[in-house]
Amino acid sequence: MITDRLNRRAVLGGAAAVLGAAAVPSLAQDGSTEIIPPASSTIRNNISSFRMLDWRGYFSDTRKGAILVDTTSRALHFWSEDQSVYRLYPTSVPLSEELTRRGRTDVVEKVVNPSWRPTPSMKERNPEWPDVVEGGAPDNPLGTRALYLGWTYYRIHGTHDTRKIGRRSSNGCIGLYNEHIEELFQMAQVGTQVLLI
Repeated sequence: MITDRLNRRAVLGGAAAVLGAAAVPSLAQDGSTEIIPPASSTIRNNISSFRMLDWRGYFSDTRKGAILVDTTSRALHFWSEDQSVYRLYPTSVPLSEELTRRGRTDVVEKVVNPSWRPTPSMKERNPEWPDVVEGGAPDNPLGTRALYLGWTYYRIHGTHDTRKIGRRSSNGCIGLYNEHIEELFQMAQVGTQVLLI
């Protein structure tokens, strides 16, 4: 009986250690690796989905850089214009198919500490929500940076609620850890191509 409990603890403890150590690498084409922190231990990580992709399967060139958002694997891929930098980040994605927009657009604006305003449909569903949350507020759903896309109300942005990363949790936007959107914000530019699949 005691041996069974000890063996079970050893197996469960070993599995927890492996899952806890399963950070996702952010890879640069120059060979450097940045470790991305794993999502909360209560969230099932889909590590197998986080693999490097070649931009050629999705874009004809990398003019002004290229961002691919894979809503199935919940990952964002970034290639710099000269292809010397490649990054891979875990994301949050829209709650449902009807909130998910797919296709090609581009970055039309970059905003530091963006203010957040619920869309009319969000306000209709949640009338108790505030009309605005100022930029820099700790409860701002857009986090510390936002890349506004060519589609009205759609953004790639940070989040203070890190539990959302790796999950279907947004009302249409793509969310990243604040430290990741801050890095992406520095590399992306107005005109960077974006493809959501």
